[in-house]
Amino acid sequence: MTEPTTPEVRERLLKAWRGEIEARATYELIAKRLPDREAEIMRKMADAEASHRQRLEARMREVGVEVPSPDSVRLSRWARLQARLAPIDRLLAAREAAEDEEVDDLYKRSTGDPETDRLLHEIRKEERSHSMAVTDMRSGDSGQPAEQPMMTPGQQRAQARLDKITKRETWHQGSGGWISGAIYGANDGLASVFGIVAGVSGATAGSSFVLTAGAAGAIAASLSMATGAFLAERSEAEVAAVNLERERAEIEQHPEEEREELSLYYQLKGVDEETADAMAEQLSRNPDAMLRAIAVEEFGITGDGDSHAVQQAVAAGVSTGLGAMIPVIPFIFTQGTTAIIISAVVSLIAHFLVGAAKSLFTLRTWWSAGLEMTLAGVIVGGATYLVGLALPT
Repeated sequence: MTEPTTPEVRERLLKAWRGEIEARATYELIAKRLPDREAEIMRKMADAEASHRQRLEARMREVGVEVPSPDSVRLSRWARLQARLAPIDRLLAAREAAEDEEVDDLYKRSTGDPETDRLLHEIRKEERSHSMAVTDMRSGDSGQPAEQPMMTPGQQRAQARLDKITKRETWHQGSGGWISGAIYGANDGLASVFGIVAGVSGATAGSSFVLTAGAAGAIAASLSMATGAFLAERSEAEVAAVNLERERAEIEQHPEEEREELSLYYQLKGVDEETADAMAEQLSRNPDAMLRAIAVEEFGITGDGDSHAVQQAVAAGVSTGLGAMIPVIPFIFTQGTTAIIISAVVSLIAHFLVGAAKSLFTLRTWWSAGLEMTLAGVIVGGATYLVGLALPT
């Protein structure tokens, strides 16, 4: 026999059930982008969410609440894109906030059913530990108790020893991706050249001078962004090269310690100690091979910095140029008031789209980010147009 239920119990169980499915999907997507050790933590947290879901489903059946199909709960395409593209730190911060919100909204208030309250209280404690684990990952503190249950005892010992070895190596640096750079490049090109086009349009009533000024501005913005991105990425590559040289020196000066460090990295991946030691010993016979292995495990360096610099430069330059040309295109085909209106309309639409795309990385809602960017375009275009009217040629 099923127990009697109330709308409050039904609503809370269903809401918690949906939240567990969404959390698991998010953790699994984040895990695909993390190094092995952090990815394993994310996968274990995803498994914990699946366990929560099963316990909730069991309680739902006991109280006569129909369990929907798990396929009915899906992350939106936008949320999936954010999970694949947004900075990891921001994703973890958002997940941490979501865990805290779920604890406050779902698990603190009584449902009026003691058995359901007991289950939600148990899940609440585990959700708190998830939030703490995410906080530790964001801060880079891998030795906190919140993460310990995620590792085997052998991995915990390996992590403690590895932390001790790497504690003095405070010179590690990281780098970012090119997709966000492309979006921000399009943003900069669009905003700056829209201002130029609006100003010159106001000053010349949309004459052919707008095309000249806009095209020149687009080319200048594109080249400037490309060279800036190239130099910035080269700087990152130079930092990575310095890190590698310092690691090479560490291998020469402390070969036993570096061999043990590499072995510990393998142990954290689940390799048994004897096999990990043998792998590290084999690599240590070739210092260059050992350096490449440590570069992957310790710094995530897997490729050529110069090729990344070219990739960043091309992405930033092309995206900036494309964004910058949007306000200019109407003046290729027409002039005067018609060109001004068309340029303003397509530019503001582009502002909205670019703003929405930026929300993939800022994790804001797409429509609010799009409207904010559109408002910025209205302000920039309106102000520069008024300046052009005040200073006609």
